[in-house]
Amino acid sequence: MTDFSRPNLRERAARFTDSRAFQNFILFVILFNAGILGLETSDTVMQRVGPLILLLDRICLVIFVVEIGLKFFGRGLGFFRRGWSVFDFVIVAISLIPAAQGLSVLRALRILRLLRVVSMAPSLRRVVEGLFKAIPGMASVFVLMAVIFYIGSVMATKLFGDSFPEWFGTLAQSGYTLFQIMTLESWSMGIVRPVMEQYQQAWLFFVPFIIVTTFAVVNLLVGLIVNSMQDAHHEEDSEKTDLYRDEVLARLAELEALIRSEKESAKPDTGQR
Repeated sequence: MTDFSRPNLRERAARFTDSRAFQNFILFVILFNAGILGLETSDTVMQRVGPLILLLDRICLVIFVVEIGLKFFGRGLGFFRRGWSVFDFVIVAISLIPAAQGLSVLRALRILRLLRVVSMAPSLRRVVEGLFKAIPGMASVFVLMAVIFYIGSVMATKLFGDSFPEWFGTLAQSGYTLFQIMTLESWSMGIVRPVMEQYQQAWLFFVPFIIVTTFAVVNLLVGLIVNSMQDAHHEEDSEKTDLYRDEVLARLAELEALIRSEKESAKPDTGQR
Protein backbone atom coordinates (compact mmCIF):
# COMPACT_ATOMS: atom_id res chain seq x y z
CA MET A 1 0.00 0.00 0.00
CA THR A 2 2.89 2.36 0.74
CA ASP A 3 4.50 1.84 -2.67
CA PHE A 4 1.24 2.66 -4.45
CA SER A 5 0.38 5.64 -2.25
CA ARG A 6 3.61 7.54 -2.85
CA PRO A 7 3.00 8.23 -6.56
CA ASN A 8 -0.51 9.40 -5.80
CA LEU A 9 0.77 11.75 -3.12
CA ARG A 10 3.43 13.12 -5.45
CA GLU A 11 0.87 13.64 -8.19
CA ARG A 12 -1.34 15.55 -5.78
CA ALA A 13 1.58 17.72 -4.74
CA ALA A 14 2.43 18.44 -8.40
CA ARG A 15 -1.19 19.31 -9.22
CA PHE A 16 -1.44 21.52 -6.14
CA THR A 17 1.70 23.50 -7.00
CA ASP A 18 0.56 23.87 -10.63
CA SER A 19 -2.91 25.07 -9.69
CA ARG A 20 -3.86 28.64 -10.47
CA ALA A 21 -4.82 29.38 -6.85
CA PHE A 22 -1.41 28.30 -5.54
CA GLN A 23 0.43 30.28 -8.20
CA ASN A 24 -1.60 33.39 -7.41
CA PHE A 25 -0.84 32.96 -3.72
CA ILE A 26 2.90 32.63 -4.40
CA LEU A 27 2.73 35.67 -6.67
CA PHE A 28 1.09 37.64 -3.86
CA VAL A 29 3.81 36.52 -1.42
CA ILE A 30 6.52 37.52 -3.91
CA LEU A 31 5.04 41.01 -4.29
CA PHE A 32 4.50 41.30 -0.54
CA ASN A 33 8.07 40.19 0.16
CA ALA A 34 9.36 42.71 -2.38
CA GLY A 35 7.57 45.44 -0.45
CA ILE A 36 8.99 44.14 2.83
CA LEU A 37 12.53 44.18 1.44
CA GLY A 38 11.94 47.75 0.31
CA LEU A 39 10.81 48.76 3.79
CA GLU A 40 13.98 47.24 5.26
CA THR A 41 15.98 49.95 3.50
CA SER A 42 14.22 52.68 5.52
CA ASP A 43 15.91 53.45 8.82
CA THR A 44 12.77 55.20 10.11
CA VAL A 45 10.54 52.17 9.45
CA MET A 46 13.07 49.75 10.92
CA GLN A 47 13.34 51.81 14.11
CA ARG A 48 9.58 51.76 14.58
CA VAL A 49 8.49 48.30 13.40
CA GLY A 50 11.80 46.59 12.67
CA PRO A 51 11.02 43.31 14.50
CA LEU A 52 7.67 42.99 12.70
CA ILE A 53 9.31 43.60 9.31
CA LEU A 54 11.95 40.94 10.01
CA LEU A 55 9.28 38.50 11.20
CA LEU A 56 7.23 38.98 8.04
CA ASP A 57 10.36 38.55 5.95
CA ARG A 58 11.12 35.24 7.64
CA ILE A 59 7.55 34.07 7.16
CA CYS A 60 7.84 34.81 3.44
CA LEU A 61 11.12 32.92 3.32
CA VAL A 62 9.50 29.91 5.02
CA ILE A 63 6.70 29.99 2.45
CA PHE A 64 9.26 30.05 -0.35
CA VAL A 65 11.11 27.08 1.15
CA VAL A 66 7.87 25.12 1.48
CA GLU A 67 6.98 25.98 -2.11
CA ILE A 68 10.34 24.72 -3.41
CA GLY A 69 10.01 21.58 -1.28
CA LEU A 70 6.53 20.78 -2.59
CA LYS A 71 7.58 21.34 -6.20
CA PHE A 72 10.66 19.17 -5.81
CA PHE A 73 8.61 16.45 -4.11
CA GLY A 74 5.93 16.53 -6.77
CA ARG A 75 8.21 16.67 -9.83
CA GLY A 76 11.28 14.82 -8.62
CA LEU A 77 14.35 15.37 -10.78
CA GLY A 78 12.07 16.92 -13.40
CA PHE A 79 12.05 19.96 -11.13
CA PHE A 80 15.47 20.96 -12.48
CA ARG A 81 14.30 20.73 -16.09
CA ARG A 82 12.38 23.97 -15.77
CA GLY A 83 14.49 27.09 -15.95
CA TRP A 84 12.29 29.17 -13.66
CA SER A 85 12.28 26.37 -11.06
CA VAL A 86 16.08 26.33 -11.03
CA PHE A 87 16.04 30.13 -10.76
CA ASP A 88 13.71 29.97 -7.73
CA PHE A 89 15.83 27.26 -6.13
CA VAL A 90 19.02 29.31 -6.46
CA ILE A 91 17.41 32.47 -5.07
CA VAL A 92 15.92 30.64 -2.09
CA ALA A 93 19.23 28.88 -1.43
CA ILE A 94 21.01 32.24 -1.42
CA SER A 95 18.37 33.58 0.96
CA LEU A 96 19.19 30.81 3.43
CA ILE A 97 22.87 31.78 3.64
CA PRO A 98 23.59 33.29 7.09
CA ALA A 99 24.09 37.06 7.03
CA ALA A 100 27.63 36.95 8.33
CA GLN A 101 31.19 37.54 7.12
CA GLY A 102 30.15 40.00 4.43
CA LEU A 103 27.52 37.68 2.93
CA SER A 104 24.58 39.84 3.96
CA VAL A 105 24.57 41.36 0.48
CA LEU A 106 23.57 37.97 -0.92
CA ARG A 107 20.34 38.05 1.04
CA ALA A 108 19.31 41.16 -0.85
CA LEU A 109 19.18 39.01 -3.99
CA ARG A 110 15.80 37.74 -2.78
CA ILE A 111 14.36 40.77 -4.52
CA LEU A 112 15.22 38.99 -7.78
CA ARG A 113 12.29 36.66 -7.11
CA LEU A 114 10.17 39.55 -8.26
CA LEU A 115 11.27 38.54 -11.76
CA ARG A 116 8.99 35.52 -11.44
CA VAL A 117 6.12 37.73 -12.50
CA VAL A 118 7.64 37.42 -15.97
CA SER A 119 6.87 33.70 -16.10
CA MET A 120 3.25 34.33 -15.10
CA ALA A 121 2.52 37.12 -17.58
CA PRO A 122 2.37 35.89 -21.21
CA SER A 123 3.24 39.29 -22.66
CA LEU A 124 6.32 39.66 -20.45
CA ARG A 125 7.29 36.05 -21.12
CA ARG A 126 7.27 36.71 -24.87
CA VAL A 127 9.54 39.70 -24.34
CA VAL A 128 12.09 37.63 -22.40
CA GLU A 129 11.91 34.76 -24.88
CA GLY A 130 12.39 37.24 -27.69
CA LEU A 131 15.47 38.67 -26.00
CA PHE A 132 17.03 35.24 -25.54
CA LYS A 133 16.28 34.19 -29.10
CA ALA A 134 17.76 37.44 -30.40
CA ILE A 135 21.09 36.81 -28.67
CA PRO A 136 22.76 35.00 -31.64
CA GLY A 137 21.87 37.81 -34.04
CA MET A 138 22.71 40.44 -31.44
CA ALA A 139 26.15 38.88 -30.96
CA SER A 140 26.96 39.49 -34.63
CA VAL A 141 25.79 43.10 -34.33
CA PHE A 142 27.88 43.58 -31.18
CA VAL A 143 30.96 42.31 -32.98
CA LEU A 144 30.27 44.75 -35.82
CA MET A 145 29.80 47.59 -33.32
CA ALA A 146 33.04 46.62 -31.52
CA VAL A 147 34.93 46.84 -34.82
CA ILE A 148 33.40 50.25 -35.56
CA PHE A 149 34.24 51.50 -32.06
CA TYR A 150 37.81 50.24 -32.29
CA ILE A 151 38.35 51.95 -35.63
CA GLY A 152 36.73 55.15 -34.35
CA SER A 153 38.74 55.09 -31.11
CA VAL A 154 42.05 54.73 -32.93
CA MET A 155 41.18 57.55 -35.33
CA ALA A 156 39.91 59.85 -32.55
CA THR A 157 43.01 59.25 -30.43
CA LYS A 158 45.33 60.12 -33.28
CA LEU A 159 43.27 63.11 -34.44
CA PHE A 160 42.22 64.76 -31.17
CA GLY A 161 44.33 63.11 -28.44
CA ASP A 162 46.97 65.82 -28.22
CA SER A 163 44.51 68.71 -27.86
CA PHE A 164 41.87 66.91 -25.75
CA PRO A 165 43.66 64.29 -23.64
CA GLU A 166 40.80 64.12 -21.11
CA TRP A 167 38.49 62.81 -23.85
CA PHE A 168 40.75 61.21 -26.42
CA GLY A 169 44.10 60.82 -24.65
CA THR A 170 44.08 57.01 -24.68
CA LEU A 171 42.27 54.31 -26.59
CA ALA A 172 40.04 53.56 -23.59
CA GLN A 173 39.16 57.22 -23.08
CA SER A 174 38.33 57.60 -26.77
CA GLY A 175 36.11 54.53 -26.65
CA TYR A 176 34.21 55.84 -23.63
CA THR A 177 33.82 59.29 -25.21
CA LEU A 178 32.54 57.76 -28.44
CA PHE A 179 30.09 55.64 -26.45
CA GLN A 180 28.79 58.83 -24.83
CA ILE A 181 28.46 60.38 -28.27
CA MET A 182 26.57 57.31 -29.51
CA THR A 183 24.03 57.76 -26.69
CA LEU A 184 23.63 61.41 -27.77
CA GLU A 185 24.37 62.55 -24.21
CA SER A 186 25.81 66.11 -24.43
CA TRP A 187 27.51 65.13 -27.66
CA SER A 188 27.13 68.48 -29.41
CA MET A 189 27.69 71.25 -26.86
CA GLY A 190 29.73 69.07 -24.49
CA ILE A 191 32.21 67.40 -26.87
CA VAL A 192 31.88 68.03 -30.59
CA ARG A 193 31.61 71.83 -30.61
CA PRO A 194 34.62 72.32 -28.28
CA VAL A 195 36.60 70.00 -30.56
CA MET A 196 35.43 71.90 -33.64
CA GLU A 197 36.78 75.14 -32.18
CA GLN A 198 40.25 73.78 -32.88
CA TYR A 199 39.41 71.29 -35.65
CA GLN A 200 36.77 72.88 -37.87
CA GLN A 201 36.42 69.75 -40.02
CA ALA A 202 35.90 67.45 -37.00
CA TRP A 203 32.23 67.09 -37.91
CA LEU A 204 33.33 64.95 -40.87
CA PHE A 205 34.31 62.32 -38.29
CA PHE A 206 31.61 62.67 -35.65
CA VAL A 207 28.49 62.98 -37.82
CA PRO A 208 29.10 59.78 -39.84
CA PHE A 209 29.98 57.98 -36.61
CA ILE A 210 26.64 58.98 -35.05
CA ILE A 211 24.72 58.02 -38.17
CA VAL A 212 26.34 54.57 -38.35
CA THR A 213 26.18 53.68 -34.65
CA THR A 214 23.11 55.44 -33.29
CA PHE A 215 20.72 55.32 -36.22
CA ALA A 216 21.87 52.21 -38.10
CA VAL A 217 23.35 49.67 -35.69
CA VAL A 218 21.05 50.41 -32.74
CA ASN A 219 17.96 50.25 -34.94
CA LEU A 220 19.26 46.95 -36.30
CA LEU A 221 19.37 45.61 -32.73
CA VAL A 222 15.81 46.78 -32.12
CA GLY A 223 14.68 45.08 -35.33
CA LEU A 224 16.28 41.80 -34.30
CA ILE A 225 14.58 41.89 -30.90
CA VAL A 226 11.18 42.71 -32.42
CA ASN A 227 11.46 39.86 -34.93
CA SER A 228 12.46 37.44 -32.18
CA MET A 229 9.48 38.54 -30.06
CA GLN A 230 7.15 37.94 -32.99
CA ASP A 231 8.64 34.49 -33.55
CA ALA A 232 8.19 33.67 -29.87
CA HIS A 233 4.57 34.85 -30.08
CA HIS A 234 3.91 32.63 -33.10
CA GLU A 235 5.53 29.63 -31.41
CA GLU A 236 3.39 30.13 -28.31
CA ASP A 237 0.25 30.32 -30.44
CA SER A 238 1.31 27.15 -32.27
CA GLU A 239 1.84 25.34 -28.97
CA LYS A 240 -1.61 26.39 -27.77
CA THR A 241 -3.12 25.20 -31.07
CA ASP A 242 -1.34 21.85 -30.80
CA LEU A 243 -2.54 21.38 -27.22
CA TYR A 244 -6.11 22.23 -28.19
CA ARG A 245 -5.96 19.83 -31.15
CA ASP A 246 -4.58 17.01 -28.99
CA GLU A 247 -7.32 17.61 -26.42
CA VAL A 248 -10.02 17.52 -29.10
CA LEU A 249 -8.61 14.32 -30.60
CA ALA A 250 -8.48 12.73 -27.17
CA ARG A 251 -12.12 13.66 -26.52
CA LEU A 252 -13.15 12.27 -29.92
CA ALA A 253 -11.30 9.03 -29.18
CA GLU A 254 -13.09 8.71 -25.85
CA LEU A 255 -16.42 9.40 -27.51
CA GLU A 256 -15.73 6.85 -30.23
CA ALA A 257 -14.78 4.24 -27.67
CA LEU A 258 -17.95 4.98 -25.70
CA ILE A 259 -20.15 4.63 -28.81
CA ARG A 260 -18.43 1.38 -29.74
CA SER A 261 -18.95 -0.05 -26.28
CA GLU A 262 -22.64 0.91 -26.32
CA LYS A 263 -23.11 -0.74 -29.71
CA GLU A 264 -21.48 -3.93 -28.52
CA SER A 265 -23.59 -3.99 -25.37
CA ALA A 266 -26.75 -3.42 -27.45
CA LYS A 267 -26.18 -6.50 -29.64
CA PRO A 268 -28.45 -9.52 -28.75
CA ASP A 269 -26.75 -12.48 -27.17
CA THR A 270 -27.46 -15.17 -29.85
CA GLY A 271 -25.44 -17.81 -28.03
CA GLN A 272 -27.87 -18.12 -25.20
CA ARG A 273 -30.81 -18.39 -27.61
